[in-house]
Amino acid sequence: MDLVTKDLLINFLFILLALCLMQILYMIKYAYRLESVRDWTLSLFPIVSLILCMIFPVYTNENFIWDLRWIPFILGGLYGGYKLGYLLIILTLIIRFLQGGDGFYTSLVTFTIMGFVIVFVSKFYSKILLKHKVVLNLVLTFIGLSFTLLLAKVQFNYEISIAFWLNLVIIHMIAMSIATLLWEGIKTNFQVLQKLIKAEKLQTVSHLAASISHEVRNPLTAARGFIQLLSDDISEETRKQYSDIALKELDRATEVINDYLTFAKPTPDREEKVNISEEIQHAVNVVIPLATMNGVEIKLSLLEHDHFTKGERKKFQQCLINIFKNGIESMKTNGELTITQSYNDGMIKIDIQDEGVGMTQEQIDRLGEPYFTTKEKGTGLGMMVSFSIIKSMHGTIQVSSEYSRGTCFTLILPSFQNESFIA
Repeated sequence: MDLVTKDLLINFLFILLALCLMQILYMIKYAYRLESVRDWTLSLFPIVSLILCMIFPVYTNENFIWDLRWIPFILGGLYGGYKLGYLLIILTLIIRFLQGGDGFYTSLVTFTIMGFVIVFVSKFYSKILLKHKVVLNLVLTFIGLSFTLLLAKVQFNYEISIAFWLNLVIIHMIAMSIATLLWEGIKTNFQVLQKLIKAEKLQTVSHLAASISHEVRNPLTAARGFIQLLSDDISEETRKQYSDIALKELDRATEVINDYLTFAKPTPDREEKVNISEEIQHAVNVVIPLATMNGVEIKLSLLEHDHFTKGERKKFQQCLINIFKNGIESMKTNGELTITQSYNDGMIKIDIQDEGVGMTQEQIDRLGEPYFTTKEKGTGLGMMVSFSIIKSMHGTIQVSSEYSRGTCFTLILPSFQNESFIA
């Protein structure tokens, strides 16, 4: 392999590097939902590869320079449209002018004319089939190379060997074919990822709709039935009993709706100073009757000194009660629910360990999803709301579990000992 071929292959590696970086950016944008990464940023990659190809070219003499600039030039104009096409024309001519030599005048004519042709073709490029795109790109590449050589020969009587010309054309054709297929593959992958994002959002909405309709319909149906019974000839005591049941069912429907509103708007309505130890103790007092009924013993270990965080006190209580109840209900009888509070490096940690059935890693990964639950009659709303509440308080929930051995929920919240709070 001669030196010229090696230099041309190095140019091809610059093109592949730019395409790989473009694929990585697509994946990062999808994985981290980076809305700030706009489509125009992808135009950087044909620009980068064109600059690299021209900075490290194949020199044949002091006036004429050969490289693989035609590939990013053509692909950038066809995929990027007229704005990127015009930018590539200007960029190519500026770099070529700085490199000097008579070849600049040849490039001025060829790249300007071909640039306008490429911009015109780009209007229809996205609508044609892949095989037609490959053929079109190869034709444009061959025309560009031939036009450049012909003009150089007419203007400056420039001559190159047939072996060099064949070498140049073959590498251009192979590189253009590979680059076109890779660009199409990257573009198709990104379109699939966008559809997946849309499908995830639609799936979440459908789960929420199914969940809320199921949960609200049951208490409303029960309330309607008992209200109808009030019109019957029944005693005053029975009438009062039916009224109480109907009101409780309506309250239950209201609670379900409030849970969804908490999930939809996790930001606290008013930020206040929350004493974590007091709220843990309050939540424990609420669930003690449930624990006693299930034969579960609660072991509580709190810090001696008070620690505070920012948030909405009632919602934080709701979060703790949801997790405590889940831990109690996961144990059959004679289990222990251990609640431990600790403090380290400005962060408050609350460990909630049960001795229940535990969860698989797949179940842990799905925690917090709407309508996902490990309980027979659950809806997943409790954990969904709990995750939203802790997130709104700038905290995190970590879950570790071993199937049939129990689960530990770890709540980590920032401590604000000396902060001022506005109620």
